[in-house]
Amino acid sequence: MLRFIIRRLLLTIPTIFGILLLTFLLQHFSPGDPVKLMLAGQFDITPEERLALANGLGLNDPVPVQFARYVMNALTLNFGNSFYYHRPAIQMIAERIPNSLQLSVTALLVAIAIGVPLGVISAYNRGTWIDHVIRIFSTAGHAIPSFWFGLIFVTVLGVELRWFPIGSMNAIGKEGDVLDRIWHLAGPVLTASLAGIALYPRYLRTEVLEIIRQDYVRTAQAKGLAERTVRWVHVLRNCLIPMVTLLGGILTIVLAGSFVIEQVFNWPGIGRLFFEAITNKDYPVIQADVLAGSMLLLLSYIIRDIAYAWVDPRIKVTA
Repeated sequence: MLRFIIRRLLLTIPTIFGILLLTFLLQHFSPGDPVKLMLAGQFDITPEERLALANGLGLNDPVPVQFARYVMNALTLNFGNSFYYHRPAIQMIAERIPNSLQLSVTALLVAIAIGVPLGVISAYNRGTWIDHVIRIFSTAGHAIPSFWFGLIFVTVLGVELRWFPIGSMNAIGKEGDVLDRIWHLAGPVLTASLAGIALYPRYLRTEVLEIIRQDYVRTAQAKGLAERTVRWVHVLRNCLIPMVTLLGGILTIVLAGSFVIEQVFNWPGIGRLFFEAITNKDYPVIQADVLAGSMLLLLSYIIRDIAYAWVDPRIKVTA
């Protein structure tokens, strides 16, 4: 297992390098002048001072030199200070990562907790009104964009009805209140988990319908095992193998979608910080944010591969 993990970590190096290169080229050749944005409203700055500031930030260095500096910063986790907040970029990312993980992990757990039972229920009620309702819900949920659902949630349930808070992680003065945090998580978590809740029943229904026809399921039923045991142990356990493969796609949807959802719900995570950095062309924060997000996503895929061996002991994880 250890050799496998080390091998997978080594294989992520070319992927990370490609991500760094693509990110650097996109931010370097995108329109906009960081110095001009930094000095917005300051009319007493001379052209010489503007040039000195650009030179001090390394913006006038040759492109290969800037990229080499970017790679070295990534290796040492030293991206310098934010152009606008004047704080270490990596420190700002470290402060936001727990907030984003809190949202993403909770959304993933909610998607599994709701989507998996719906898939099993739909399969065992094939052709009934329950099956049709779940399939319609799954199709509709898959077609609804998460950002649109989030905007509707904020507008209707937050602004009009005032049932849920519409921003931040806690109410003022309730930073340590767990119930208040859960209340603030309700909207963004439901929005982020919508794709998974809609996707899992569609795939799991097909897997369950195929597995319940297998001989070992009939044997378990013939031995007199309780239907609940057959359904949730023998059938579901074997359905989880292809579902683990799907988990990688769900993780991508949740992590990528949370960037937009954090902006919609004003959630102080790395996604919201990333939007602000792009708007302001805050290169140090963009570079640190992309690296952090990429590492989290690659780590999630490694965890998915390791989960294969846990779900099915017949699968040998070797180097």
